[in-house]
Amino acid sequence: MSHLSGFPSSYWKQSAPATAYPALNQDARHDIVVVGAGIAGLVTAIQLEERGYDVAVIEAGDVAAGTTGYTTAKVSSQHGLIYDTLIRTVGEASARLYYEANEEAIAFLRHQVERLAIDCELETQDAYLYTATSKEREMEREVRAYERLRLNGGEATEEVQGKLPYAVKRAIVLRNQAQFHPVKYLQGLAEQIVRNGGKVYEHTRAVSLDSHRTPTVVLENGHRIEAKKVIITTHFPFHDFKGLYFSKLEVHRSYIVSGDVNESFPDGMFMSADQPSRSVRHARAEDGRLLGLFGGENHLSGHETETMQRYQHLADFAKHEFQVETFGPFWSAQDLITLDKIPYIGQMTADDPNVFVATGFAKWGMTNGIAAGLLLSDLLTGTPNRFRHLFDPNRSKLKPKDAAQFVKNNADVAIELVKGKLTKARRRADTLQLDEGGLVTHHGKTVGGYRDPEGNLHLVSTTCTHLGCDTKWNEAERSWDCPCHGSRFGPAGEVLEGPAVTPLKPID
Repeated sequence: MSHLSGFPSSYWKQSAPATAYPALNQDARHDIVVVGAGIAGLVTAIQLEERGYDVAVIEAGDVAAGTTGYTTAKVSSQHGLIYDTLIRTVGEASARLYYEANEEAIAFLRHQVERLAIDCELETQDAYLYTATSKEREMEREVRAYERLRLNGGEATEEVQGKLPYAVKRAIVLRNQAQFHPVKYLQGLAEQIVRNGGKVYEHTRAVSLDSHRTPTVVLENGHRIEAKKVIITTHFPFHDFKGLYFSKLEVHRSYIVSGDVNESFPDGMFMSADQPSRSVRHARAEDGRLLGLFGGENHLSGHETETMQRYQHLADFAKHEFQVETFGPFWSAQDLITLDKIPYIGQMTADDPNVFVATGFAKWGMTNGIAAGLLLSDLLTGTPNRFRHLFDPNRSKLKPKDAAQFVKNNADVAIELVKGKLTKARRRADTLQLDEGGLVTHHGKTVGGYRDPEGNLHLVSTTCTHLGCDTKWNEAERSWDCPCHGSRFGPAGEVLEGPAVTPLKPID
């Protein structure tokens, strides 16, 4: 690539120290087990621990190994063109509740960071949504929605035109939002949990859940954890057959590149409503350099194979509009969107009071994840919470628009399931070059192949171990991605992201 070099790697992960919590290699019992050490899981865990519960957090990788470690880290209630949509789909009162839940999450974060003295580079910024090329009518409706809901912001076209180096047709602002270093924040929470007597286990993958009597999480290594309550915060619920969550979530992937900018770089957090979308914010590196973070290029996960082009488009944007010459880390993230754009937070199914879930944050997990932690900790302790029904995963009525989205999501899955089985390789495995992957033929069969930089050839079955769709090679991440439900696997078949919990089958 002309601007970027090396492998994708999150700046947040690079600029924070590595963690070294133990793996769980024996059976255990706790009051509450939280599965997943992302923002929702750790906020939930620390809240419950501070209320006197014996809590254990288990994580398949390391702390912040999932989406929280690969976000843009905007802590904002401005979630794109959301409020006009919510007014029309769930009503004005619920739209206002959604805003208040996210605003309370921001206030909680500020107070918690100060109270626990977590150094996570938290700073206040205004958030701007704008259009440069299209969607002026949608922006006008969003401005009116801000007015109806009495949000802390509104019209900001002239303000944004004075900040960004390119023309803007319409813009709105939400005041007093925030940005931070998400990995340092989560590491601070994990340290506090252990300091308070709780347990954090890394490299401890959950593969199944038996909730018939005593809820029991079964680990990949065969050990079991019994608990009174189990909370699943694994981004995509690993126990997703319970409640058919795989049929109610759409999986998207988006990209970020970073580059050196000067002190004239605009203050604030910016996001375009156009397609392809663009996200802009800054971060201060430890050596004092100012970094611009440029995000966007969203697409359905597993539906794009030439992913390096996505990074290139963002690098071109940064170079052309902000004169970025030196680029740093670049990375991508996966996000889940529910049928009605409102997260599922609460009891996983109506008939099981011992298993809870938080998922579907629609690219805004830094506030929705904290809101999830606050709600879940209230639900498990019997504390009234006015957001309970808004986020209830078992909310009863499927509205016409939700039903249409449900049909579309599952029709797409059916198409991908058939299409994958019909795709045949056109080259032999022995023709793969160093650091190259894709579909290849091996003994007359189509398999997935990757030759690593050392020359070793890795061959796997491309059939996803979740529901049997065929995975596609992601050239930028060097991974096999499932277009049906977003499971991702490494070149040798190891699980990178769920809902799958079993590796791809290796081919000898």
